Amino acid sequence: MKTKTVPNMAVQLGKLSLKNPVMTASGTFGYGEEYADYVDLNRLGAIVVKGLSLKPRLGNPPPRIMETAGGMLNAIGLQNIGVDAFIEEKLPYLRKYDVAVIANIYGESYAEYQKVAKKLSAAKGVHALEVNVSCPNVKKGGLSFGADPEIAAQVTRKVKEETDLPVIIKLTPNVTDIAAIAVAVEKAGADAVSLINTLTGMSVDLKNRAPYLKNITGGLSGPAIKPVALRMVWQVVKRVSIPVIGIGGIMDAGDALEFLMLGAKAVQVGTANFINPYATTEIIEGMQNYLKNNNLKDINKMIGTFNEGGSS
Repeated sequence: MKTKTVPNMAVQLGKLSLKNPVMTASGTFGYGEEYADYVDLNRLGAIVVKGLSLKPRLGNPPPRIMETAGGMLNAIGLQNIGVDAFIEEKLPYLRKYDVAVIANIYGESYAEYQKVAKKLSAAKGVHALEVNVSCPNVKKGGLSFGADPEIAAQVTRKVKEETDLPVIIKLTPNVTDIAAIAVAVEKAGADAVSLINTLTGMSVDLKNRAPYLKNITGGLSGPAIKPVALRMVWQVVKRVSIPVIGIGGIMDAGDALEFLMLGAKAVQVGTANFINPYATTEIIEGMQNYLKNNNLKDINKMIGTFNEGGSS
């Protein structure tokens, strides 16, 4: 009996080679070890770890997470153990696996971004940096680094000065023209962009006439934001030549394939991990089955096949 050939799932993001296009989204998969009882980490395209800052950070006071219609709001506040503790305590565990490790980083100044990038670049086992530019720039009155093209470009340049690793800029959707930000960071040397980060939202406690979240506002993620994410990925893909990583409301293989068809080279799975800890591997299997059922031998044959004119 003739067996079907296993489709090629490998993708290339510039200098970064992935065995498949399924990555975890920062902040939804811990530092990797937390999910090891549920997911064979070797099967993933990449693990993007929880955002790392120069010093440990406690985050915001609770309540700081809640379910919404079609998603969730979080105001965790980028709680993390700090870059030094990550390198010493978490990275050795990840080095045991054959999987790309991407460190998500953030700072409140250019200097902080640079210091974190430099430390991680000297550590064995980090394959790329993902730069969160949704953080407030203290010297600019709290304006997000990613809200202004020139400031986002400057973060990119500063990080690139400190590393030879591929640099992925994670874009905020809370802007007027996300494609303009993507173009600016590409010109500044970004190796790829990932989008979208969470949309700013809030929830009201009608009974108490108060916010549900202690922080009042939080980041909206999950299926509710997928249409916005698709639109923004579509816009960015048409404007830049560097690889695009799609994020936003990906719950199953079909969702992931939609982003690839728009031209994204890879995807990140986030909120789905909270609902179903097996989500990432189920999505990989679902994508493989789609390729087999449609007689496609290579996942790259799906990328960029979106027909704007619709079916004829």
